[in-house]
Amino acid sequence: MSSNQTGSEKPNIVFILSDDQGAWAMRCAGTREIYTPNLDRIAAMGMRFDNFFCASPVCSPARASLLTGRIPSAHGIHDWLRSGNLDAERFAAQGRENPYGGYADERKPIRYLEGQTTYTQLLQENGYTCALSGKWHLGDSLQPQCGFSRWYTIGKGGACYYHADMVENGDITVEHGKYVTELITDKALAYLEEIKDGPFYLGVHYTAPHSPWEADQHPKKWIDYYRDCPFESIPDVPDHPDMTTGPMYGTPARRVNLTGYFAAVSAMDEQIGRILDRLEALSLLENTLVIFTADNGMSMGHHGIWGKGNGTFPMNMYDTAVKVPFLAAWQGHIRAGSVCGELVSAYDLFQTVLELAGIEWNGTSLSGGKTVPLPGKSFAGLLTGDSQARGENAVTVFDEYGPVRMIRTKEWKYVHRYPYGKNELYDLVNDPAEENDLYGQPACGEKTLEMKRRMERWFSVYADPQIDGTREGVTGLGQLDRAGQWADSIQVYYSAPEYGNGGSV
Repeated sequence: MSSNQTGSEKPNIVFILSDDQGAWAMRCAGTREIYTPNLDRIAAMGMRFDNFFCASPVCSPARASLLTGRIPSAHGIHDWLRSGNLDAERFAAQGRENPYGGYADERKPIRYLEGQTTYTQLLQENGYTCALSGKWHLGDSLQPQCGFSRWYTIGKGGACYYHADMVENGDITVEHGKYVTELITDKALAYLEEIKDGPFYLGVHYTAPHSPWEADQHPKKWIDYYRDCPFESIPDVPDHPDMTTGPMYGTPARRVNLTGYFAAVSAMDEQIGRILDRLEALSLLENTLVIFTADNGMSMGHHGIWGKGNGTFPMNMYDTAVKVPFLAAWQGHIRAGSVCGELVSAYDLFQTVLELAGIEWNGTSLSGGKTVPLPGKSFAGLLTGDSQARGENAVTVFDEYGPVRMIRTKEWKYVHRYPYGKNELYDLVNDPAEENDLYGQPACGEKTLEMKRRMERWFSVYADPQIDGTREGVTGLGQLDRAGQWADSIQVYYSAPEYGNGGSV
């Protein structure tokens, strides 16, 4: 692997990742009720994407796809990781089975991405210093991985905002009374001072705006800011019949949830402003690529759902669950204030980051000692204006969540639930809100078959049959072990008679 740029010419990269943020949850995206001046600032500095999609509408699979460029049926993480984050025996010996957030389902640490190529690993091999501050949730949280030499994270996938279990130097400290969004920013800024001579990659992975959303979980200034907000931009419709959370419609929970969610976004935005200000003060903005995106989308009452893909069972693929914000700014390289309407996916990020960093890549990935093709295509040309041509991938995106798969073009969306349905077909030109399911209508039979065939051909190329999601019993309640033939236990996916909060981690 070689680089076509010298060390001083390589751009620094600040990659900011939020947790459970729908593409709609920014003022610059059209939601006027939400206050996001610093996200709007990044958009004004560079490009905002209107149609950026996650690879899976739940956190751990989506994050793994961002790093590896592979789909869940190729990297093997099919649900949020309920186990494999920590060493259960070690914590039991310390009497720490259930510090704030609980470790009851932890068994042993598992490096779910071990043996797979990540773009951060390749950046490190090409001279970058890689630092992580924030959520990891890809297994063995206590140990740095994937090219990161600086490592500050949380024990599992979520945490109480004022009682977060923070990981540093191989151990966990529960930070009582300190707001986790500020803790993540403080450490990111400390790392920035250490690595500012570059080239560096700084990952800032917030837990916001993930639940909990109660008033005592977020700064009073932001709860007060939204106390009288009418939330007219958010649909107030009856609960979805398959919703795993609830009831919500007609209850006080709607206002509590929206107030906390909006407050979490604005509190995060305030901290992002600190990062931008420090980059500016250090004269780093000119040679720093700043990216902001989210792991997966979020329905906050949209379609009567409060959650992401596992906000319903069977899991859903509504745009509010699969579409995420994506902003990118790099002075002199990305046109300020621009908006891109092309369809782009999280599995395209791998090649894009490498191209922008000047690192040559052959389009394959290492897995289990063998090279495999990657599905994504670099969208660096869309960012820099060098090219608008990306082939078939520019008009089609694919998503999966266990046995639920989606194919989406600008005009149509088809969702297939293996093996028994229910399947869905939407005409996005005439029904952009996905309110009129056309599946099963005689006039749409040929279109349904066409979309299904295209989807199955694509997944047959990029899915690994040994860990294919259509063969996995994913519930939306969490993954306990490696998938398929690599599992070390009988039960790989958590199940329960009642879905409670839908496993919303």
